[in-house]
Amino acid sequence: MRDFGGTTERVPARVVRPGSADEVAAALRDAAARGRDAVPRGTGHSTSGRSLTGGVSLDMRGLGGVHEVGPGHAVAGAGATWREVLAATLPHGLAPPVLTDYLDLTVGGTLSAGGVGGTSHVHGTQADNVLALEVVTGGGPVTCSPTVRPGLFDAVRGGQGAHGVVTRATLRLVPVPERVLSCTVPCRDAADLLRVQREVRADHISGQAKPAEDGWRFEAKAVRYAGGPPPGATEAEELSFLGFADRMGPDVAELVALGEWERPHPWAMVLLPGSGAAAVITAALASTTPADLGLSGVVLIKALRVGRVPMLAAPTDPVLFGLLRTASPGCTPVAGMLAANQAFLDRAEAAGGTPYPAAPSA
Repeated sequence: MRDFGGTTERVPARVVRPGSADEVAAALRDAAARGRDAVPRGTGHSTSGRSLTGGVSLDMRGLGGVHEVGPGHAVAGAGATWREVLAATLPHGLAPPVLTDYLDLTVGGTLSAGGVGGTSHVHGTQADNVLALEVVTGGGPVTCSPTVRPGLFDAVRGGQGAHGVVTRATLRLVPVPERVLSCTVPCRDAADLLRVQREVRADHISGQAKPAEDGWRFEAKAVRYAGGPPPGATEAEELSFLGFADRMGPDVAELVALGEWERPHPWAMVLLPGSGAAAVITAALASTTPADLGLSGVVLIKALRVGRVPMLAAPTDPVLFGLLRTASPGCTPVAGMLAANQAFLDRAEAAGGTPYPAAPSA
């Protein structure tokens, strides 16, 4: 078995496909009795083998579905994807405040990682926007929230499944428009990109660095739910809310057709302190070539806000910086990409950065 990262393979001793929280609890008890790890797995879009185990693999897709949509909230199974959540909430003119760029990830998986999106500069992470969780620990399913078992609530959000398995989530919802305006803002360098992300008024904002003949070019993508293009925008496109939320859909279909989606993806992401982020980004890109990134690789740069998610251990004024590599034919081999990632992580940690997702802790 492998995950999206494709650099690690493990064969589980047993695969369990629970259909209820009680079945998850039974699987955890059986695994403990046999001295085996039990690792939840959604769509397997993790890297570095985080969703893999030689013990018991819990296939959480059987705990899907959106069970309730009410004023300001939705209740979804941990195995539901964000695409399925949107399908249930958009008919009511509502959506979660923070969505992943790729919608075919599970609710439980991203909440266990933290969950960053283009609106995280306003709303924080997806884990910041959970109202309550059903979690299975060794003793069975329990409910937790900011006021009920708050210690468990804090431990499982961003906790990588180390302190319990999320089986159901009550998600905050906010009104969303039918149409949005998506704009491109060119930036001079990493510092200018971060300035734009902090200063431009936008409901959704993200940034990328892309290979150019003279090095790297930087651009911000600013999306407004109302009003015209922001200052400095050179392109503007009106899209439906769902069309924008699912903007990766056509790209993924093309990558699947090209075979790129199935190749190894040695990704490395960190949360950097805002004060030193531009310097770290500049230094990392100076030693990165297009071949080091891969044909469909992406450099992601996103200034954000993290609320009270203790397990993330985010630095002050955090900036997400990701080298999302793809081991394409003719590019740097997987081993070289992994070595470059380790050097990148060492540089980031020396500057006060932390890995994202955080390493699981006991």
